[in-house]
Amino acid sequence: MFVDKATIFIKSGKGGNGSVSFRREPYIPQGGPDGGNGGKGGDIVIQADRNLRTLMDFRYKRKYEAESGEDGRGRQQFGKDGADLVIKVPVGTVVRDTESNAVMADLTEDGQSFVAAKGGRGGKGNVMFKNSVRQAPNFAEAGGFARERQIELELKLIADVGLVGYPNVGKSTLLSVSTSANPKIANYHFTTITPNLGVVSMYDSSFVMADIPGLIEGASEGAGLGLDFLKHIERTRILIHVVDVSGSEGRDPKEDLDKINAELAGYSEKLAKKPQIICANKIDMADDEVYEEFKAYAESKGYSVYPCSAPIHEGVDELLRAAYKLLLETEAEEQEETVFFQDTKPEDDPDYRNVYVERKKGGFLVTGKQLEKIFNSTNFNDAGSLRYLYRYIEESGAIEEMLQMGLEEGDTITVIDYDFEYYDE
Repeated sequence: MFVDKATIFIKSGKGGNGSVSFRREPYIPQGGPDGGNGGKGGDIVIQADRNLRTLMDFRYKRKYEAESGEDGRGRQQFGKDGADLVIKVPVGTVVRDTESNAVMADLTEDGQSFVAAKGGRGGKGNVMFKNSVRQAPNFAEAGGFARERQIELELKLIADVGLVGYPNVGKSTLLSVSTSANPKIANYHFTTITPNLGVVSMYDSSFVMADIPGLIEGASEGAGLGLDFLKHIERTRILIHVVDVSGSEGRDPKEDLDKINAELAGYSEKLAKKPQIICANKIDMADDEVYEEFKAYAESKGYSVYPCSAPIHEGVDELLRAAYKLLLETEAEEQEETVFFQDTKPEDDPDYRNVYVERKKGGFLVTGKQLEKIFNSTNFNDAGSLRYLYRYIEESGAIEEMLQMGLEEGDTITVIDYDFEYYDE
């Protein structure tokens, strides 16, 4: 099964907490603090891999978490960094942040990668807070937060030549006789329901050709699976427009040409401007007068027309040589410069330093991202550490806000998940 879109949840590793420890050894009366730092949390890395063809794996596993950093230990032992988690995707995958719908990366080369979620920074141990004034710090820093987000993976095939046209005009047959690909071929519409790739060998070189499932009128507005199919043509350099000139489906070849080109233009101006040659297929079944009329019409629009009958290989070599020549003449499109996503630090979030007060039964609840980190770093057995926590809450304006909301002595103030009783000193 071909899967070209998936949504997954990713979470980086949390940073390890710093350690509170004091050196206590015989004959060393002034050992002092020796708590080590916590390890850094693992990153989530998305990497392109040419050995993958679809996003099938992400249908069965949708949650990915990197390893958290280890906590620091005594004797200045630093915690081990969490291992990065590398998520491999096919070449041609576009990664988006679902919340903002912004493109995070466009992975067009094998091995190309980027960090989708950075791991939390390791917290400092108490040895790092020692100075000439504070010689025995009884607190350490909590590890940095993990980053989590939902991302969308979308695969857009990368090929040099794209085969486009109505259903059942012979695109799959043309691909099968031109390459070693074995697409499903049958005499009914929409035999091809997923794009197929094949490599065409030409002289001492080669190019990749993609058979795009048949388009219908209204495809650029979402009719059928048009939008899903059209996106795979975006990366091709040139197009071979396959038209059934025999009229076996009861349609006019000239109208077929115009309608499919209108759908390309309706989806993207960029698609409409791609170099295009015409494969006048099923020529062995076509009326000479109808073919000549079609050829004159197509050439009047600036297209080169090559008569073909793919099943019997008639005209196929001439068509492929023309496609190869056009490829050599066509410069690779300038791709928009890929802006690799730079994961921001939690401290860069405008909401990071905000403290929020909420009235609850029997008291008040105080929350905040930076407050949570300070809370996790607090040693509740150390008066100085507790004073620092209280001073932060007071300077944030939370106490004043609670007083205005009716805070009285004896009320319970819950900070994160720890209850304090309020007394007006």
